[in-house]
Amino acid sequence: MADDIKEVLLTEAEVAERVEALAREMAPRLDDDTVAVCLLTGGLWFCSDLMRALARHGRFVRFDALWLASYKDQRVSTGRCEVRADLQRPLVGQKALIVDDVFDTGLSLSEAARLVRDAGASEVMTAVFASKPWPTERALKPDFVAWEAPPRFLVGYGMDAAGRFRGLPYVGAMD
Repeated sequence: MADDIKEVLLTEAEVAERVEALAREMAPRLDDDTVAVCLLTGGLWFCSDLMRALARHGRFVRFDALWLASYKDQRVSTGRCEVRADLQRPLVGQKALIVDDVFDTGLSLSEAARLVRDAGASEVMTAVFASKPWPTERALKPDFVAWEAPPRFLVGYGMDAAGRFRGLPYVGAMD
């Protein structure tokens, strides 16, 4: 464990169990024409594992990505969401599943949902690996959550501290 990480909150095995359980829950609501829209960069680890888990449950969803930035290597959101790379495929008339690593302020997920709806998706669903409690009500609530996380600074499994620790196979807290 890196010296900066104070505690492991979920082991690699626990992460895998939560992804598998979520895929089992989600599979009946999806079809093979559903497009998984991965929010880059943090959502890549969860989205990859989730797509493989969905395949084990007979759902072979399509893949696209949307690169949004609101933290800019800081520990708090800038309050603005910048689109760094847009969708690559048309979504008109298709179900879309937006996949992200952590639901914190809700800004990125809300902006992604708006962009996906504007792209013509017939239905927009959202899935996050970790959902952190927030002191005020957020406009959007994720449809699928793998883990209700504590209000701590999380790293690992796609979550980072200024780009560090994303590749850890477990989830740790830095505070």
